[in-house]
Amino acid sequence: MAVSLDQLQAFVAAAEAGSFSGAARALRKAQSAVSAQVANLETDLGLALFSRAGRNPVLTPAGERLLLEARVVLDRREHLIGVASSLEQGVENRLVVAIDELYPEHALGALFASFAQRFPFVELELLFPLMEDVSRMVQSGAADLGVMWRQEELPTELGFQTIGWVPLKLVCGRDHPLAKARVEWEELKRHRQILVAARGDGAEKRRLRVAAEVWWVESHWVILEMVKHGIGWAFVTDHVIAASLTAPYLVTPDLQFDQGDWPIALELVWHKQRPCGPAATWLRERFAAERVGGLPVEGWPR
Repeated sequence: MAVSLDQLQAFVAAAEAGSFSGAARALRKAQSAVSAQVANLETDLGLALFSRAGRNPVLTPAGERLLLEARVVLDRREHLIGVASSLEQGVENRLVVAIDELYPEHALGALFASFAQRFPFVELELLFPLMEDVSRMVQSGAADLGVMWRQEELPTELGFQTIGWVPLKLVCGRDHPLAKARVEWEELKRHRQILVAARGDGAEKRRLRVAAEVWWVESHWVILEMVKHGIGWAFVTDHVIAASLTAPYLVTPDLQFDQGDWPIALELVWHKQRPCGPAATWLRERFAAERVGGLPVEGWPR
């Protein structure tokens, strides 16, 4: 059984046009050529695809079923051609992007929708490690690009660009002792702090440590659940709090020493020795253009 793409194209065109003459016009071929291709396809398949009893051909039950398959085959042909063209232009076949949860997830949908339109044939993998785990992945080659909070000691082989700022809020549960009165800095040290934890044990892991007693948790969302139940207090971003069902059970203590927001810089990182292709370059430019948050008046320095 030899079925050609031209036969399938003639079959689909005839079904969509409702006539062989209409299919011929759509394909810019002679009507006799289109009719012959459909007839040969029917012979090869051993099935009648059209009933020719009336003035115009009408799909048979078998034709209706096989029309769906023919469209899939033709669609995959176009996809194959698109992938080949993309590779010919030097576009990456695959990209891995590691993004810290500090980056607002609501900004990712529109960004990657635009990416999908611009680079429809690039396979994309999005990973969500935490803190310095992002830079480790880019450094090792496990990720092509990374978005992370500003790391005080970034590996020298990585390039970086600041792409915005996100504020951290100090929160506790409604029944926590810190929620009862105006809080001094020393008071924070007396209560358990719940900190987000990377897989490694670098300096970044301890950067926000204030309290003597600390629990390390590898999820902002689980941290909020623990804070809700009064286990401790934590620094968490606005967008994570807003998206969590725990938000009604959280409070920001009345702080004597500050207004309660600490700005953290977000940076895009890449490996200097691995040139970015067109897709990675587009992402770098788009992340930079998004400019999450605003510039803080003051914050923790690099």
